[in-house]
Amino acid sequence: MAGALDNIKVVDLSRVLAGPWATQILGDLGAEVIKVERPGAGDDTRGWGPPFVTDDNGRELAAAYFLMANRNKRAIAVDFSTPDGQDIVRNLIAQADVVVENYKADSLKKYGLDYESVKKIHPGIVYCSITGFGQTGPYAHKPGYDLIAQAMSGLMSVTGNPPGTPGDDPMKVGVGVSDLFTGLYATVGILAALRHKERTGEGQHIDVALLDTTIAMMSNMAQNYLVSGHVPSRIGNTHINIVPFGAFAVRDGHIIVTVGNDTQFQRLCHVLGAPDLAKDPRFLTNAARVSHRAEANAALKPLFASRSQAELISALEAELVPVSPIYTVDQVFQDAQVKAREVVKSTDPGSGIQARLVRNPLVMSATPIDRVAAPPHLGEHTFEILSRMLNLTPEAIADLAARRIVGVKS
Repeated sequence: MAGALDNIKVVDLSRVLAGPWATQILGDLGAEVIKVERPGAGDDTRGWGPPFVTDDNGRELAAAYFLMANRNKRAIAVDFSTPDGQDIVRNLIAQADVVVENYKADSLKKYGLDYESVKKIHPGIVYCSITGFGQTGPYAHKPGYDLIAQAMSGLMSVTGNPPGTPGDDPMKVGVGVSDLFTGLYATVGILAALRHKERTGEGQHIDVALLDTTIAMMSNMAQNYLVSGHVPSRIGNTHINIVPFGAFAVRDGHIIVTVGNDTQFQRLCHVLGAPDLAKDPRFLTNAARVSHRAEANAALKPLFASRSQAELISALEAELVPVSPIYTVDQVFQDAQVKAREVVKSTDPGSGIQARLVRNPLVMSATPIDRVAAPPHLGEHTFEILSRMLNLTPEAIADLAARRIVGVKS
């Protein structure tokens, strides 16, 4: 069955995470993604291990980090610091619909691969630039990384234990959310630009920055500040606008409870054997509970502590109170719901680096995401792409490889 983006060609000049995450989504949706890498080295994340996937002889093929962002792509190795390499990339772009790059602002200008240069040969190109700080402003030429964006966006100031409690240092999120969010926003922008091009024939430049994106993802924290002028701080696993909400210690571990309305709070109190708590004027409404956060949590904690995890989860689920265990990563993949949804997929057999991967979370009825092409070896498709798209002869490709303009998987 055809993918939603069949017939869309993407030249992927990005590396590490934000750009590859965006192009992987496009590839999952059916686009042909041509990942351009440096001969002999490739995307830095190929070496970001351990752990590594190995072949039957124990030879390291690529780091797990590389695998999680590079399925459903074809790989070509080209040195575009050389004029011949630049010509190859420009000729590929001339046949493409989309370019994605995450070099520092203006870095590709010297190669003639920046948006303004590409636009001259392909006015309809959708060209997405992903940087730390964007194409404008005093920080435009600074390098940007996920941790820097988490720090400068305010995200780390609201993540972690409350000030004055043990381990109360500012804390980053456990995965690279600034990169991942930026990859998602880049994908949305690319899809919107393709729709605009479909209507008008006009391409455009998309400028998306890690800092801008992470500030946007501060969502209610940022908006609360803009409305109230109050600077939010770290509140651990609780919620700035909802009480009770977060992790509660039980007799044999912890559970998560997220009470979204007053009816759920009444049900929670009933299960905990304290229905009068729901009638206390301090706890009668969510706004009252937020105003009396410390008192509400102090009243609830001993009630949780006396119950077992399994018993309490079962009782709360029966009363439709949102509740869950807190899993370790191995427990995630043993959960019945996760298994039923087939979240883990094995790559299609054949070429590429064979592995089990977490699938794209989209489930689409008309254009299902069925393919899981294995992340490619460095230069795995160089010969095929140069032959098919640029009509180069085997002799011409061999000459380019001998001069190290391109890399071909041996």
